[in-house]
Amino acid sequence: MDMNTIEAVVPTTDPAEWRDGDAWLAGGTVLFSYGSFAFGRSVSDGGPLRRLLDLGQAGWTPVSVSDAGIELAATCTVAELYALPESASVAGRGWSGLDLVRPCCDSFVASFKVWNMSTVGGNICTSLPAGPMISLCAGLDATATILGPGGSSRTVPVADFVTGDASNGLAPGELLRSIFLPASALSAKVAFRRLSLSNLGRSGVLLTGRLDPDGGLVLTVTAATKRPVQLRFAAAELPDAQQLAAAVEHSIPAELYHDDIHGLPAWRRDMTFRLAEEIRAELLGEGIRVSGDFWSPAGQPHATSAQPSAAQTPAPTKEAPNGN
Repeated sequence: MDMNTIEAVVPTTDPAEWRDGDAWLAGGTVLFSYGSFAFGRSVSDGGPLRRLLDLGQAGWTPVSVSDAGIELAATCTVAELYALPESASVAGRGWSGLDLVRPCCDSFVASFKVWNMSTVGGNICTSLPAGPMISLCAGLDATATILGPGGSSRTVPVADFVTGDASNGLAPGELLRSIFLPASALSAKVAFRRLSLSNLGRSGVLLTGRLDPDGGLVLTVTAATKRPVQLRFAAAELPDAQQLAAAVEHSIPAELYHDDIHGLPAWRRDMTFRLAEEIRAELLGEGIRVSGDFWSPAGQPHATSAQPSAAQTPAPTKEAPNGN
């Protein structure tokens, strides 16, 4: 935690106070680990940091539930989100989409100390391919409300907010205020698949799927790709296995697959095809096969983990019942 260039910590939620050399501070779990040069080593490329604009005293309600859906403050912690599926505020609403919450939280593979500090908004704004709050919110068609200097406000789908590895659509000084999960997506039947190359490792591939009340199918690819990719199929055009594979091939060019120590592009591509088909088959009632971590459909045994391609060999995956 080398932050020896910081000259001031300013409690504020006003984008008008932002200036060059500032960074918004929420939980700080990433910012403090990156240090003073989180955004560059010179003024021309955004660093070093001089001030932290502290959202810790914002007082925003972490979770707000209405018939329209769920609003998560950007400062909502992972621990607060994890508690949501069992809260009285969502009981009886039939929002099966909440089944994605705990597997996505578990995908942090982090201790309770991180869960009680790390925020939903911070994870989205860090914009790493493996960011599990990106996976959750993009998969549930969430929209982000962004505040700007001069009192401006705009909304953008979370699936479009992240534009690449550690890059997003925030302009200088803009602040992510909240994320809204619509009831239409929360009412869907959902599926989740995740793979990493090592036990307790960063996600190398993470896919979510939804079968919406209108019969449409939505598949969201994250972690394998530099930014979220969504495939949508109308109820009258639900794909078979071959059609889905063709759609994935068409929607994700080779250069979009992420390449780092957590997985080669060839392996990420192979596993994306595999997990996409597992999700399609599960949601359309054609059978269930489970590869990966943190997801065990009720009453269903785990299948064997995904076999690696010749490009890369993952370690055995960890199994955990019901996302706990």
